[in-house]
Amino acid sequence: MVPEPNFPAKPQWFIGRCDHIEAFEEALRYSSLTGRMTSFAVLGDWGIGKSSLLLKFADISVQPQHGLLPVSLSIGTDLADYRRLAESMVDKLAETLATSDSTVERIRAEAKNWKLKRVTVGGFTVDRGTPRFLSSGSALLSHALDDAWKRFLKPSHFNGAMFFLDDLHNLPRTMDAALILRDQFQSFGIEGLNYSVCFSAKADYFSGIRSFAEPAVRFYNKLYISPFTPEETNDYVRAVFGGRPDECDPLANWLFEKTLGHPFFLALVSRKLLAYARSSVPTSPARYWPEILKQLEQEKFSCDLGQVSERENEILRALAKSFEHVFAPGQFVKQSDHVYFRRLTRKGLLIRTRRGKYKLYHPLFRLFLQGLQP
Repeated sequence: MVPEPNFPAKPQWFIGRCDHIEAFEEALRYSSLTGRMTSFAVLGDWGIGKSSLLLKFADISVQPQHGLLPVSLSIGTDLADYRRLAESMVDKLAETLATSDSTVERIRAEAKNWKLKRVTVGGFTVDRGTPRFLSSGSALLSHALDDAWKRFLKPSHFNGAMFFLDDLHNLPRTMDAALILRDQFQSFGIEGLNYSVCFSAKADYFSGIRSFAEPAVRFYNKLYISPFTPEETNDYVRAVFGGRPDECDPLANWLFEKTLGHPFFLALVSRKLLAYARSSVPTSPARYWPEILKQLEQEKFSCDLGQVSERENEILRALAKSFEHVFAPGQFVKQSDHVYFRRLTRKGLLIRTRRGKYKLYHPLFRLFLQGLQP
């Protein structure tokens, strides 16, 4: 395995998350009996491996015994609303059908040219390009997926399709999207269309839902992603360095002590060690640590601070100097300044652990901040 901290792990190089994978595979087995696949929400903080797990799930779902069509879509901040999301999902479905090896040749050619031009909703026939039609992403998605089920999926003998939506929290009015997706995909199941959704989002994604909490939250099987365990870290080190257990186990212990199993930092430090040790198992990794930490500061932590204001910088340094690791805003700022904690959370530099409590996103970042001069 080649560690790539800035990219999701390839499915064939995926390490750990056995409980999450078993929950997903169990849902797939149940789907083969009921004809309806459960929808999932993969939740976790920055760099923890949400995107990698979505890719792994997509790879599992396409296996012959499951027969699902995985449709993967990364949600960027350029998607203005649910209507744009629905259009992107329809376009990605067409693209996936046209390139899937499992799609019948005749249907693959048809799907390549498939464009949703017109649709009949409530007795009215409208064009996709008209404001009237575009105002309803739900109508677009409902019609398109019903049409695709009859014209493409069933003739190609797919058991269903699953949409893998990465970083759903980037969508504006994101809580509305959670409820609309729930309503749409629940209705598909009732109508006998085996469509489901698996999205990734920040760990506190559902915390902002209030009035519609029950229906929106209960619909999804929620999988919370944590840092690697010591055992998973050990598996990772053996996959990267390929040494004997007596060589890899001490290195895995050292890496876990430094990174606490955080996948991003684990991959980044491992990549640096491979370079210093010339692709062998380093027997004395501590000798390289000062230089690695210096590169972390240049490549990651300085960039983190480049996105904050002077006041936010002051707050971060104050938090780093505290003896506590979990903070309440009232310990450091006035009530009117609590907004800074929310901003720093949106920027990924603080993690909201529970209502009114926060922590710095990683101890290595804390160590970096403690070395800063005012």
